[in-house]
This record gives sequence, structure tokens and C-alpha cells, in this order.
Amino acid sequence: MKDYQRSYPLFSLCGLNCGLCPMHLNHYCPGCGGGEGHQPCAFIRCSLQHGKVEYCFLCDEYPCERYRGVTDYDSFITHQHMHKDLEKAKRIGPDAYQAQLNEKIRILQNLLDNYNDGRRKSFFCLAVTLLDLDDIKCVMKQLAAKENPAAPMKEKAVLAVNLFQAMAQERHIRLKLNRKPKGKQSSAGSD
Repeated sequence: MKDYQRSYPLFSLCGLNCGLCPMHLNHYCPGCGGGEGHQPCAFIRCSLQHGKVEYCFLCDEYPCERYRGVTDYDSFITHQHMHKDLEKAKRIGPDAYQAQLNEKIRILQNLLDNYNDGRRKSFFCLAVTLLDLDDIKCVMKQLAAKENPAAPMKEKAVLAVNLFQAMAQERHIRLKLNRKPKGKQSSAGSD
């Protein structure tokens, strides 16, 4: 949506963490309301009809019918914590949430720069999105303590993946995208 702009496009109005998205990292999408290149979105159209709210939780009708089933399946980014992340932003305030998201973005960039063997971008995006910041920091400390700086990138990547998988398992989080079965229609986010 060409003319739609927001002050912080890395956290979408519907609760997606755009700053942790592979599409944003690959420069295919500027984030929610980041300007040219943003895809058409039913949530944005709804926001425009409801006073241009910056986040859906600021709307009197939140949560509305648009959220029904939206977290059931993922696209290239996980939708699993949209409600949880919006509620957290509402509880601690958008500025505090943005600070935490910015820290997650820095950690993700570190993982991509230093532990990605060319096959882990989606995994790291998913892990950093679904795990709490304190758990991510814990994994990063373990990684720094166990890493052999001279090891090949593939070995570093495997170590990082194993540590994130262990933390996710401890927290009962599945680090996989929930793909929609082929042919199944969803009304989530539609007009």
C-alpha cells in the first residue's frame, strides 16, 4: 500500500514482527507501513477505516472478526504470537515493546552474520520470534561459551541450531512454521 506510512514499520499494526521477517531482511518488504513495496493488507484497510490506529489493540473493536483463525497457519513469517505480542505491547507500551524488538533484531542480525551457513535464515527468524528475549539471551551466552571461533561456519550453525532447539523444547515451543494444507481456505485477514 503505497501511501500507507507508520512511525515504526518493524512491528505491524496486527502484531507481526516485521523486523524479524525473512521478506524484510531480504529487502522485499519495507515492513508494515514502511512505504513503497508493502503488500495490500486487509488489516491496513481496516485501520484506515478506523481512524488510522497505529496498532489494532488501540481500536475499540479489537479483537475483531479479522483475527479469527489468523494464528492457525503461518506464511513466510510466523503468525503464532500475533495476539501475545500485541497484548505485550499493550501491557508494557509500544515504546518498551519496540526496544525489546530492536534488541531481538540485533541478535538476529548477529546470528545471520556469524552462524548462518546459508541454510538457517528462516530457522533463526522463527526462533528469535517465538522465544522470549531472556531465553534468546541465555542461548546467546551458551553459544559464546561453547563456540570455537576457528570452527567452520557449518559447525557454528549446527551448534546454534541445537542450542535454540534445546531451549525451545524446554519451553514447549515448536520451531516450525505451521503451513496451511493445500486447498484449505481461510477467512483470516480477508475482507
